Amino acid sequence: MADDEKELSPEQRRLAQETKDERQVWIFLAYFLFGIHIVAFVMIYAVRHAK
Repeated sequence: MADDEKELSPEQRRLAQETKDERQVWIFLAYFLFGIHIVAFVMIYAVRHAK
């Protein structure tokens, strides 16, 4: 398997890295949006229960 990685062209290596980076961006976006929803629900709860 290590021999296969050495035979990859620079273009194939760039595409593999780009795919990995894109996946990381989507994961970051998912966590970010999830976090915003948690904060929003906590704020809604706080406002509705404030007296």
